[in-house]
Amino acid sequence: MVTTPAISAFSRVSQLASDRRVHKAFQWLHLHEQQIMRWQTELVSIAAPPFGEKPRAEWLFARFQELGLDDVRLDSIGNVLGTRKSSLPAERCILITAHIDTVFPAGTPIQPIVKNTRLDAPGACDNGAGIVCLLALAAALQHAHITPECDLIFAGNVGEEGEGDLRGTRFLYQQPEFVERVEAHLVIDGAGHEVAVTEALGSNRYLVTLRGPGGHSWANADHPNPIVVLSQAIARLSAIELSASPRTTMNVGTIEGGTATNVIPTSASARFDFRSTAPELLIALEVELHRAVEDAVLAANKGKRTGKHGDALAYTIEKIGSRPAGILSRDSTLYQLLRAVDRHFNIRTETRTASTDANIPLSLGVPALSIGAGGTGGGIHTPQEWYDAKHRESGLRRCLLLMLALAADSQDA
Repeated sequence: MVTTPAISAFSRVSQLASDRRVHKAFQWLHLHEQQIMRWQTELVSIAAPPFGEKPRAEWLFARFQELGLDDVRLDSIGNVLGTRKSSLPAERCILITAHIDTVFPAGTPIQPIVKNTRLDAPGACDNGAGIVCLLALAAALQHAHITPECDLIFAGNVGEEGEGDLRGTRFLYQQPEFVERVEAHLVIDGAGHEVAVTEALGSNRYLVTLRGPGGHSWANADHPNPIVVLSQAIARLSAIELSASPRTTMNVGTIEGGTATNVIPTSASARFDFRSTAPELLIALEVELHRAVEDAVLAANKGKRTGKHGDALAYTIEKIGSRPAGILSRDSTLYQLLRAVDRHFNIRTETRTASTDANIPLSLGVPALSIGAGGTGGGIHTPQEWYDAKHRESGLRRCLLLMLALAADSQDA
């Protein structure tokens, strides 16, 4: 992507912001908060647990069609896509996405409550706010009869949360349409209008399982205990001095195993989460995990018999998640246009590091960032989650102007 000097970026943004069609789009955003909240309430009432997003995807598919997007479709993994086409032949495109999944398992009670500008419901903010931002942007473009200078592809993607492991976005970048065409990628996630995630926090997740013969705590006391041995491996890992710069963390999120106090368990498992902005440190932690588990098992198996009728422990280490790290260059056009848009709106840009759908494009060298859809929220990932639409308009205007500035720059590049 060709670098745009800051001064020309601000000039481009100012010129766009003075366009009467852009003013007309801003006016739609200002006058239709009630419509946006109706969409949001309908949306969050449709459950979208991990790997169960289809009903919500079908709802979004219908809204994309109503808003006049072209090529509206569901892809084979469950993402919903629609395009606001350019009037000119467009080799490049801008991708705007919001994840449609939630962290809440199937069967979670959902009873949306709207009071004034506030919506209380699981997933109201993360990512109900982001998804309806896509709809608001598409509706504003349609109302103002804005034909972008390159194709704008809107996508509600699956699999951002937890063990979804960014599968929706990962799938998009396995398709030639996106690998070859995406000039920049805007991820809309949650609330707020002053923050931008420009550094992708990498993470690797592992499931470690130890299995053994088990037995009675008295009669078979010489059998190795998977819980004890796994705990020894965890203790060794927890003693590692982790890097403070770049910051690196390790967490053990779950431990499972055992059936009764007086029974040596036949298995024990734990889930590990390693995070860093430095890929080499994640690799080093993976090596330490393998060493700790292998050494603990070898020590427990001294003098033990292996094989079908043996009393030795066996172990597996399975990678269950991998989110690559990456960073948006401050010299990139996307970063410079973000700063120009925020300067135009008198917003003080706050950049952050986080794990979002932007991890995938950033790791592939595609300029990307994650921004909020305006408003405020709280109780994220809990049944008490809420979203307040007060000041939503600021976030929507920011998203719209940045998107159009990117489209204009893509045509000039």
